[in-house]
Amino acid sequence: MEEPAAEAKAPIIFKNVVEEGHAGAHGGAWKIALADMMTAMMAFFLLMWLLGATPEDQRAGIAEYFQPSPETVSHEGETAGSNGMFGGKSIIDPESVPGPPSQTALMEQITPRSEAGPAEDQGSSKLDKSKEIRDPKNLTEEQKREIAAEAEKEKVDKLEKILEKNLSENSQTSELKSQVKFVREKEGLRIEIIDKADFSMFGSGNAAMDPKAQALVREVSKSLANLPNKLAVKGHTDSVPFPEGSDRTNWSLSIERAEATRRAMEQGGMKAGRFARIEGVAASAPYNASDPADPRNRRISITVFYQDQPALKE
Repeated sequence: MEEPAAEAKAPIIFKNVVEEGHAGAHGGAWKIALADMMTAMMAFFLLMWLLGATPEDQRAGIAEYFQPSPETVSHEGETAGSNGMFGGKSIIDPESVPGPPSQTALMEQITPRSEAGPAEDQGSSKLDKSKEIRDPKNLTEEQKREIAAEAEKEKVDKLEKILEKNLSENSQTSELKSQVKFVREKEGLRIEIIDKADFSMFGSGNAAMDPKAQALVREVSKSLANLPNKLAVKGHTDSVPFPEGSDRTNWSLSIERAEATRRAMEQGGMKAGRFARIEGVAASAPYNASDPADPRNRRISITVFYQDQPALKE
């Protein structure tokens, strides 16, 4: 009997399937988007920081830069899209380009002026007008006097501070600093050196100056020596009269003390030509009018005149 033929075996087929990832769909595009976003954020925060660090006047100039002048904006200058979708003209159309924006105020603050000077606008015109007022060629005589008076007052303010500092730093005068008073007057700065109950500049009834008072007057003289201003020295006394029958009075005593102060100032370096007046007024101008016998009524007044004062021409 014949045996059946062996069944033919089916071939085994191996299929390798390569799964495609998502790289084809996404790739590295997200990295570019993230980089653009980070760049924009960094630029935004940098802009905020710069605006915060910019002075107010420069910020006003920047705001003006982005606001074109009304005369430079017209209907003909409308750009694409200005009248709705697809309205207006192309931005590259020469007829649609508006006039140059007014940016003079900003550019003047961040760039130097050219020889011809920038075009005048509202911001720069105000600055130019203020400069014209300060230009000596455009000043009137009254304006010149006002400017000179302001400069003179500033110089006197500085003098007062220097005097206070010098008196405080000098060991011989630091304890007498409280006896020096500064009074502003129309004609200048008056420096009052006032007696106290426990200290007097001069001996009782005479013009002999105490050594500490001499050091104080010399220190004041050193501080005033480099100024061109004229000076006046005035002596004051209290109202206590001399004994009856004496040939001396408070008038003569006040003059003698003023003269003694002038000599002490010259010893401190003051030139003789600086003195405009030396006078004694006795008790006619008391420091404390309610108490004529107050020791503070005995004092020396040194007035530093402002320059070109009418009082100096009397």
